[in-house]
Amino acid sequence: MSQPDSGAIPQIIAAPGDPARKTQMQGIGLLLLAIFTFTLMDATAKHLTESYHPIQIVWFRFISNLVLVALVVRSALPRTIRSKKPKVQMMRAVMQLGSIGLFFTALQHIGLAEATAIMDINPVLITLAAALFLGESIGLRRIVGIVVALIGALIIIRPGAGVFQPAAILPLIGAFTYAAGAILTRLAREDSTATSILWSAMIGTAVTSLAVPFFWQPIAMGDLWAFVLLGIFGSVAQALLIRAFALAEASAIAPFGYTGLIWAGFWGWLIWGQLPDRWTVIGALIIVGAGLYVWFREARAMQKAG
Repeated sequence: MSQPDSGAIPQIIAAPGDPARKTQMQGIGLLLLAIFTFTLMDATAKHLTESYHPIQIVWFRFISNLVLVALVVRSALPRTIRSKKPKVQMMRAVMQLGSIGLFFTALQHIGLAEATAIMDINPVLITLAAALFLGESIGLRRIVGIVVALIGALIIIRPGAGVFQPAAILPLIGAFTYAAGAILTRLAREDSTATSILWSAMIGTAVTSLAVPFFWQPIAMGDLWAFVLLGIFGSVAQALLIRAFALAEASAIAPFGYTGLIWAGFWGWLIWGQLPDRWTVIGALIIVGAGLYVWFREARAMQKAG
């Protein structure tokens, strides 16, 4: 949608006194907490990749999620597992597995802030995928925003430069698989959230269980705490994210997801003494700017359609 002739900014966050404002603010708070918890999970995963293969870490991430979901639904498990679109759910789960696996593998070789910044191009990729596969409209300005975000990722990756690290390509591919998973989630929206989470946990556990015996390394007693925290952080963050989007409109809270870049940079500095270089900062700012621009265009379009 185009901006109103008056030039007024669309009301993304409800005005003071609006009954929806309280729930929107709650949604924002929960999303901020979810993103914070996700970055704790990512930092824990990076710590574990120093001693364990990423497949073993991803396997633990999924199996802990599966156990938690099974405990939550319990007697409703047979009903929850039934999907109206099992093929879509299976493909969606594979895409989610791909994005997590690629991201965790990248953490073994590059900084947390760099990997997070590159992965954060996924919001604009979702807009592009929605246009290509769901027939949603996309104008020239949104296309420019998408191209600019990709340029930001390339600035961080710097192919052809002497500092280029091939592993930096992994979160870029992960951003594409994440976007594909988001589109497939829309196609599976007839299923409940619990059903989608359960399918992701089941497929992720099944696939990684086939591979993990070839990469398994006995877990040292001193590392048990990290594996336990990995499962807790992942499950809690997912629950908070779902609750956040249940309370507030995605258009109102989605931009706050970029706060993950701040936390990723902080954990990288605090734990590993890694500070993003200037090119990473420049690329990250470009990605965030492009993402916010595309989001703003989408928000205005939804407001006009409403």
